[in-house]
Amino acid sequence: MAAVARPAEAEAESPRTTGGKGLSAGRIGLLGSVVIGVATIAPAYTLSGALGPTASVVGVPLPAIFLVGVIPMLLVAIGYRQLNRAMPDSGTTFTWGSRAFGPWVGWMGGWGLLAATIIVLSNLAGIAVDFFYLLLAQVFGAPELADLTRNVPLNIATCLVFIAIACAVSYRAIETTQVVQYVLVVFQLVVLVWFVVAAFSHVGNGTAFDAQPLSLEWLNPFGVESFSAFAAGIALSVFVYWGWDVVLTINEETKGADTTPGKAATTTIFVVVTLYLAISLAVVAYAGVSSGEFGLGNPDIQENIFAALAGPVMGPAAILLSLGVLSSSASSLQSTMISPARTMLAMGHYGALSPKYARISPRFQSPGYATVAAGVIASGFYAVMRVLSEDALWDTITALGLMVCFYYGITALACVWFFRRESTRTAGAFVTKLAAPLVGGLLLLVFFGQTAYDSMDPDYGSGSSLFGVGLVFVLGVSVLGLGLVVMGVQYWRRPEFFRGGVLPRGVAGDEHSNIVLSEGGTVETVTEDGAEPRG
Repeated sequence: MAAVARPAEAEAESPRTTGGKGLSAGRIGLLGSVVIGVATIAPAYTLSGALGPTASVVGVPLPAIFLVGVIPMLLVAIGYRQLNRAMPDSGTTFTWGSRAFGPWVGWMGGWGLLAATIIVLSNLAGIAVDFFYLLLAQVFGAPELADLTRNVPLNIATCLVFIAIACAVSYRAIETTQVVQYVLVVFQLVVLVWFVVAAFSHVGNGTAFDAQPLSLEWLNPFGVESFSAFAAGIALSVFVYWGWDVVLTINEETKGADTTPGKAATTTIFVVVTLYLAISLAVVAYAGVSSGEFGLGNPDIQENIFAALAGPVMGPAAILLSLGVLSSSASSLQSTMISPARTMLAMGHYGALSPKYARISPRFQSPGYATVAAGVIASGFYAVMRVLSEDALWDTITALGLMVCFYYGITALACVWFFRRESTRTAGAFVTKLAAPLVGGLLLLVFFGQTAYDSMDPDYGSGSSLFGVGLVFVLGVSVLGLGLVVMGVQYWRRPEFFRGGVLPRGVAGDEHSNIVLSEGGTVETVTEDGAEPRG
């Protein structure tokens, strides 16, 4: 590993990077990053799948849970922003975890991100299938068409088609992703605002299903009956905010790679939390939380709230909500491909996975092999889950919350540990490099532990179980256990990475604080003569 001296003044012109992967730099600006971030979060899709399960756990304080749930996201986002400024790299959690805690923790952090994205890809495709057949039923006036989604072979086949289309778009480079997302994101946001206005209009006119007067108690998180319910609600709310970190995985392709992704992440979160608060208030005010026909406590509609409420709330315009959720699922399905593909690209690039995953399409400058691999794995996962459980969507959402808490928590604590020498130099550094990410990371790991424990109950989630243990727990533990097995295989086949020779463990400001990979893939350590380390 060669040491290369670089003058301090060059810092402003050449941001720190662990690039050299073959991705094309400077393609996406701040607005494009925010649009891709919102598309990946997919408000229409996530709320369709998460409103019911979350309401079933916490009841009336649903809006409070969404407000509290964003707090650890914001705290973690601060840590992400600091890490990205120091080491903009498409590997994000994998790269940063390896630098802070070593290759083993970094590898498992990367696996957690991969597992979360693969789970959500399968879930996105499942929601898209449901709304595709619902849309056909609405267009042709044939309600029986909506029931085609319950035909398991047809459901799986349709799902595979959607995933294949998403793969094809993602394969064709980040610009294609950006253009598609502008159209789909704007449409779904317009439809969701329409839904909110229509729901409150019904409440005001006295035509709501179970009209509830707006109350400040809905914003009181202490109104949740138990800590277990609170933790489960937070884990589910983590799901509805998850996806903003995609703007970090495209940092090597972003204009101003060391600052723009961080700004895009916080902007994306603020946009989405405003929308979520409005929608959660609207659905509680319109439908209440009873077990009545359209009540949020009705288990028959909890897996897909928007499918049940679209007609009563929007009338003939309900078809637009179906189109909105379908476009939301499709846009997120395509944009979510970005994260696993670029994470696998980084893992292949640094020797933590097969070099095949580091292959770049020479025509589109995208991680072609990794993109296809993500689609294939997601397809197989969905097919297995759909056969195992009729409530696959509910169970995978809850399991996704576990995976997200796991890898977000690792990343936040990686920020604390990596910047431990710098975090006490100024008040600002203390807040952004220590206090905020530490609190956010610990909160998420606590929620991970509590939810994992509670999910052992066979009645947890949808009530599906294997051998008397809740399917959510089995799914979460199995995915993490599989990660350990795959990591062991990679250690046997590619020991150099796990010996710390590729991404050396370090701390901001030390001799390894600035790692640069040349175009040829050679790892070099850059030192700054007398320069103050930037973080």
